[in-house]
Amino acid sequence: MRHVLTAAVATLLVCATSAFAQYSAGPAGPPPAEVGPATLEALAKTGFQISGPSGPYCEIWFRTSLPNAAPANKPNVTLGTIAEGVLVGAIRFDGSGADRRGQTIPAGIYTLRYAILPANGSHEGAAPQRDFLLLIPVAHDQNPNSVPKIDDLVAMSEKASGTAHPAVLSIWKADGDATSFSQRGDSDWVFQIKLGDATVAVILVGSLAG
Repeated sequence: MRHVLTAAVATLLVCATSAFAQYSAGPAGPPPAEVGPATLEALAKTGFQISGPSGPYCEIWFRTSLPNAAPANKPNVTLGTIAEGVLVGAIRFDGSGADRRGQTIPAGIYTLRYAILPANGSHEGAAPQRDFLLLIPVAHDQNPNSVPKIDDLVAMSEKASGTAHPAVLSIWKADGDATSFSQRGDSDWVFQIKLGDATVAVILVGSLAG
């Protein structure tokens, strides 16, 4: 496992040192104890640190494997074999962070749970896909095996944003299986990693408001 992580970090550093790079990725230590003993067991023993022009921005840890669900045949959903509400990982912001909506997220530790945006027209244009991660303060989410319903997820995530909208990061099924971190477009920085049978991409830096 150690040589796999070393290779992944090397790839990340290569991808994140382009002429226009503002962010870089490298290794992080184990998940913080604040996530709780059960969640510590579910997460990988090491994570990845994202640094920006002012220093460390966040650290992120993913589950070692994701429980599969029956395939969901929903339009514009790319990760249909992940059940809505499943824990995907955890993230720590070293200072103030931001979500995909441009909402400020206070420094702290949050779980990341999978959710699907409702197809009701109010989220049109938020992303090409409806897959998102909701951030939840770890104090409100200590059971990695729970699968909250969407209304409960939203209420829990509003505690992270401090607004009437949940705190969200964009996620989708990606091609290939290499771990990487790269800039997409003018301001989005995307982390890609293989989790079980699926490779996922997550926008860690950037927002629709940017």
